[in-house]
Amino acid sequence: MQSLPPPSCGRVSVIKHMSKQENGLQVESTWPEFRLSKMLLSDTVRKFHESIDKEWDFLQRSACQTAAGRALWKHVIHDPVADVLAGEKYLTSLHEKMKKDHLNNAREISGVILAVRTLWFDSKIEAALKSFNRKDTQVVLLGAGMDARAYRLSCLKDSKVFEVDFPKLLQMKTALLQLAMSSTDEYKNLTVMAKSLIRVAADIRDDDWLEKLQRSGYLPEQNTVWVLEGILYYLSHQQAMQVLNTIAANCNLTHTVLLADFMNKSSTALSQSNFQFYSDWPDHLLPSLGFSDVKLSQIGDPDAHFGLMHDPLNLFNRLRNLPRSVQTNPDDNKPCCRLYLVNASGSPDQTTD
Repeated sequence: MQSLPPPSCGRVSVIKHMSKQENGLQVESTWPEFRLSKMLLSDTVRKFHESIDKEWDFLQRSACQTAAGRALWKHVIHDPVADVLAGEKYLTSLHEKMKKDHLNNAREISGVILAVRTLWFDSKIEAALKSFNRKDTQVVLLGAGMDARAYRLSCLKDSKVFEVDFPKLLQMKTALLQLAMSSTDEYKNLTVMAKSLIRVAADIRDDDWLEKLQRSGYLPEQNTVWVLEGILYYLSHQQAMQVLNTIAANCNLTHTVLLADFMNKSSTALSQSNFQFYSDWPDHLLPSLGFSDVKLSQIGDPDAHFGLMHDPLNLFNRLRNLPRSVQTNPDDNKPCCRLYLVNASGSPDQTTD
């Protein structure tokens, strides 16, 4: 495997991308060059991320991995501060995997599922806010991690945004963002695009997270978009159901939208997996909790494609062609590991069947 330039160079090599075939023609393009910024290589930021590696558990560190994916897929995701939030370690690790995938002509490039997932959530947040006519709206990010949507999505300009996560994670995130915003380089124009941004230190695995959210200014009677991206499957079944039931109860009070991703049982059953909660049929589960309208997508579906799923033989397109009840792929006898992207809503004037 080709090694990266030494960190002092402050850059990562260009990746050449060869699409498999489009309209009968091989198409080659060059991904934007990724450079490690001066701030990312500064002693201060490096010390911050060294403490993350030493003190955070795997769940908390996954927030940095997600930020790294957004930073390295910047040709489709605009997240100007993702690299600082990710840190050098996770950026270089993912970049090496991506280079290896390209060299091996892999049908799926590392990070593509995260890129599609991010774009799907972005688009559904915007659509939900439009359905509210952007009046007195709230967006709650549960297990927000290193998410920077409040700084990059203009559709949030009329919304109050709440980020809920572990206290030490939010403290570190705030410190990194303040450092970036005080810089004189490419981060100097970074600003909050949401109407307001409130960070709520709470563990959603505990029973008091909603109380802490309300004490921070969340109003149950206001239209709300709840975002659970990359978090439910880290919870136990009891914890996940507690969170889902709490959100569903709001359907009796106001127009409520839930955006979440669910893994199926095969995904959580993989060896050395840290995943716990699963649902093979979230489109059946959520109506039973009180959501009246539930739409489910899989990676590669028309609303979960974003021009990144051209190859009909990639893993995700092959899975889409199999009935969801099939647990083992007949082509290779491997488990059918699925990720479901779910958009659910409910309101007092709607009832479930």
